[in-house]
Amino acid sequence: MRWALQAGYRHIDTAQAYGNERSVGRALRDSGVPREEVFITTKFYPARKDAEAEAQRSLERLGVGDVDLYIIHWPQGGPTWAWDGMQRAQQSGYARSIGVSNFSVAELDELLAVADTPPAVDQVQFSPFEFRRRLLEACEERGVVIEAYSPLGTGRHLGDEAVAEIAERLGRTPAQVLIRWALQRNLVVLPKSTHETRIEENGQVFDFTLSDADIAALDALDRTGGTDRALERKWW
Repeated sequence: MRWALQAGYRHIDTAQAYGNERSVGRALRDSGVPREEVFITTKFYPARKDAEAEAQRSLERLGVGDVDLYIIHWPQGGPTWAWDGMQRAQQSGYARSIGVSNFSVAELDELLAVADTPPAVDQVQFSPFEFRRRLLEACEERGVVIEAYSPLGTGRHLGDEAVAEIAERLGRTPAQVLIRWALQRNLVVLPKSTHETRIEENGQVFDFTLSDADIAALDALDRTGGTDRALERKWW
């Protein structure tokens, strides 16, 4: 986190399930970067009962007065039951905005039918290889922002020949190409690395543009059939 903040990153994504909120808060304090300059996201662990109470515990671990975004990590037990607690967390000032993660279009629609406050985002696995076109289009229609996690496929996508060809031609890394694809699709993108050099490289994506042909070549790598689902298989 300190490396990322030094490199200019200003969105930190954590979760109750990760067990690292305390270290995230400590790194933010140690960095000297003002709290108001950093967008902090954490996620409700849906094996627990009360999203509002868990938000308060997250704030205590993070050592902050609120988070910028609080999202349901996955729709365990159904897509609607936790939303009341999420709305209460926002009303109590624990979260400035609320959203979801790993929700399909059907699950989003079920939630939107009962929500007083609609979810601001749906954070899902998204990359050229998981180009969930129908999910993206549905979210755009419903005013829900897609956040792309695992844009590098936890490293799996970096060795692809098509990605490597574009990267070599542009003098960029494969990771930069994949991140840039997400940015040009107007997605919030969440790259992850534990290596300082790669963290710095992954942030250097604002001084080049992929051509329409490059975008089309990357789009063609999709393995999901343009699904409206957030996951190929559930893990819960």
